[in-house]
Amino acid sequence: MDRMIYLSMAGAKAAMQRQDVLSHNLANVTTNGFRAELQAFRAVPVRGDGASTRAFALETTIGYNDAQGPLTPTGRNLDVAMQGKSWLAVQGLDGTEAYTRAGSLDVNAEGLLVMRNGLPVLGDGGPINVPPNSEVAIGSDGTISAKQPNQRPTTVGRLKLVTPETTQALTRGEDGLFRAAEGDLPADPAARLQDGALEGSNVSPVETMVAMIAAGRQFEQQMKLLQIAQTQGQQSAKLLGST
Repeated sequence: MDRMIYLSMAGAKAAMQRQDVLSHNLANVTTNGFRAELQAFRAVPVRGDGASTRAFALETTIGYNDAQGPLTPTGRNLDVAMQGKSWLAVQGLDGTEAYTRAGSLDVNAEGLLVMRNGLPVLGDGGPINVPPNSEVAIGSDGTISAKQPNQRPTTVGRLKLVTPETTQALTRGEDGLFRAAEGDLPADPAARLQDGALEGSNVSPVETMVAMIAAGRQFEQQMKLLQIAQTQGQQSAKLLGST
């Protein structure tokens, strides 16, 4: 009896956790550069007196889907889309270097090149300053040129683009940015980007919705097993009480 309870309880919990991950992915289907979170489960034995004959299924986040999302041309000179497996370096709120695929940039009132959410974009030497009243252009290698009225364009910096050695070398933080466990990654001179375009989310809304329906049905099946276990337990108690 308790074996059925453990199995159904662990299965229901795993289905709920899967629903959480899928709903988070679905909520970011329109977020530029978003990487779908992947999920797996592992069996953990229940330790106690006697033999370990029971196990829980615990969630294990194995990383993210590194497939490139669709590119949408915008024609905006401060929109960039990283090509291949490259990432753009930014400065997180905690002051650490972080990485993102969202490439919608802007220049704030202080002349600092920032993300749309205000985070500074990093160059090879740190944050990038742009002269006031300048027309900014970004080359395919990340070089940033600024042209002021009646003057020739000048190079003011270069975006720091990094390419992790492995597909799962980065870890997503609570702020949605990715970081490397070994520290700041070196700039990749071979990394390229496409200007005047943005990369969309790589979440497939259709596949995610189908997976959410399947997880919901799985949860219902596990709950039915719990109800069956409860009914059988009550019947067994009645039989023992009548003897």
